[in-house]
Amino acid sequence: MVSDGIDRLGFLIHDVQRLMRKRFEARASGLGLSSAQWRLMVRVAKEEGITQARLAELLEIEPISVSRLVDRMEEGGWIERRQDATDRRVRMIFPTGKASAAYADVKSLAGEVYEESLTGVSPEDRRMLIRVLDIIVQNLTDGEASSLEKMKSREGAAA
Repeated sequence: MVSDGIDRLGFLIHDVQRLMRKRFEARASGLGLSSAQWRLMVRVAKEEGITQARLAELLEIEPISVSRLVDRMEEGGWIERRQDATDRRVRMIFPTGKASAAYADVKSLAGEVYEESLTGVSPEDRRMLIRVLDIIVQNLTDGEASSLEKMKSREGAAA
């Protein structure tokens, strides 16, 4: 059987993500944040007022771990917690000025890593890569919902 390389897709995506993260972490180590902390800080900078529950979901870590991470970052002056005006049980997270300044550095470092990783890739191929990855994300996101819909309709037809 002749392979077009598609059987390597998952490994390639994983390897690219791992190598980019490793390169970024090496460069970002001078910012004084652990990788978990800078990932949280970026999420908070992008979504000011995000809840701890949502952070746990996005970072794919347990809520108690997010709480401890937020505690350390709050002590370090990176973020602040505020109670939701409509639900006192909900704690929202906001970046401080210190975090906003560091976020600009993080974005710059990420841009350098992206450029380094795409050396030798034409602008047209870069755009194609982003389009294809967007389609893959959409297929997998929509695929979960559409697969469930198909299963339900088949079950309904069989009844």
